[in-house]
Amino acid sequence: MIIQENFSLKQYNTFHFDVKTKYFSAPQNTNQLTELINDNIVDKADILILGGGSNILFSKDYQGLIIKPAIDYIKILDSTPHKVWVEVGAGVEWDAFVHWAVSNNYFGIENLSLIPGTIGACPVQNIGAYGVEVKDVITHVNGIFLDSGNPFSLKNKDCNFSYRNSIFKNEHKGNVIITSVCFELSKNEDFHVNYGDVKAKVEELGGLSLTNIRKAIIEIRESKLPDHNLFGNVGSFFKNPIIEKTLSENIQQKYPDAPIYTVSDTHVKIAAGWMIDKCNWKGKSIGDAAVHEKQALVLINKTGKANGEDILKLASEIENSVLEKFGISIEKEVNII
Repeated sequence: MIIQENFSLKQYNTFHFDVKTKYFSAPQNTNQLTELINDNIVDKADILILGGGSNILFSKDYQGLIIKPAIDYIKILDSTPHKVWVEVGAGVEWDAFVHWAVSNNYFGIENLSLIPGTIGACPVQNIGAYGVEVKDVITHVNGIFLDSGNPFSLKNKDCNFSYRNSIFKNEHKGNVIITSVCFELSKNEDFHVNYGDVKAKVEELGGLSLTNIRKAIIEIRESKLPDHNLFGNVGSFFKNPIIEKTLSENIQQKYPDAPIYTVSDTHVKIAAGWMIDKCNWKGKSIGDAAVHEKQALVLINKTGKANGEDILKLASEIENSVLEKFGISIEKEVNII
């Protein structure tokens, strides 16, 4: 098992902050992972699991062990005329799996095209986009408990999935390493295009098909979100807050065009990016950190010289503006270390 010391994480976080970790390892299978955990090179509390680095903000160097699982496989477990069950290793890039599914005419995750990160990270924050969440297709999440070294397999209902949340961000935070995720995909047409400008883009590409939905999502995301290799970012920095309907009605009286989506009889979701834009933050910067000029939900390392504290300072100013203007607290989606 290779353990590297004083390891630079610049290429392992999409903000491209030049931070270091005391120890780094990328196990390629569960045996190597178990060996690494039992090595006791650091206290279990000082182990951090890193996926694609696309939802993490390092505010300083990390003084423990970072494990980046490199478990890389896609395996069909079972198949019927209507469904397929697939197990995918934690180290597989999420979008590579989406590409595989679409190429094989399996439905269910095409709306999640081009979301950065790995399979192991996808259940942690229950990734979602364009009306679909990954919890809709997950059957099991497999992994190892750090404290005991014992394996686990959690069914979907035991993962406590909710909007950008799961048991892995709460009760099991810091005590699990996900090794694989199992999915149930459909072989039958099951399109979700009535969200945002997806339907119009699909029609522009020639009509409803699995391939065209993926192409449409990719084109839309690329037009709205900056390439992290040009401007370091983690995509959406804030969650879209869920608020009471009574508050949203007050907002809609003043702003009839407010993007608000029904969640339940009593609550709605409002677009955080829209509120940030209404506070005139789009394109603004504080030092080397900035709000993207096209998408107010995205904070960027504008010059390549920003650090975690610069981004957090900007985020705090934005939060205060939104609270003052709308009376709504917005919550960070990114994991801060």
